[in-house]
Amino acid sequence: MLTEAEHLKQLPAGNTDRVEIIKAAIAEIRPALQRDGGDCELIEVDGNKVMVKLTGACVFCKLASATLEGIQARVVERLGELVRIIPVAGAAKARH
Repeated sequence: MLTEAEHLKQLPAGNTDRVEIIKAAIAEIRPALQRDGGDCELIEVDGNKVMVKLTGACVFCKLASATLEGIQARVVERLGELVRIIPVAGAAKARH
């Protein structure tokens, strides 16, 4: 499994700024998730699709969909464009 840094190196250079904005938006939310025993990891950015993995307590939480909506709202606000947050399960495989 590639780490986040290794995977994001494979993205085209034009996406670097977008990815950094998305990572920063997710980083703003992570402390609240971590306080409750969960977390969110950026897996991949593919156009307007942002794949994330919820971990820890977030995996079985009944409010996970609300968490994903909050993450999406924060990313859209920071990025200034519409994106869709897509939760993924298990280990992510790199797309070439």
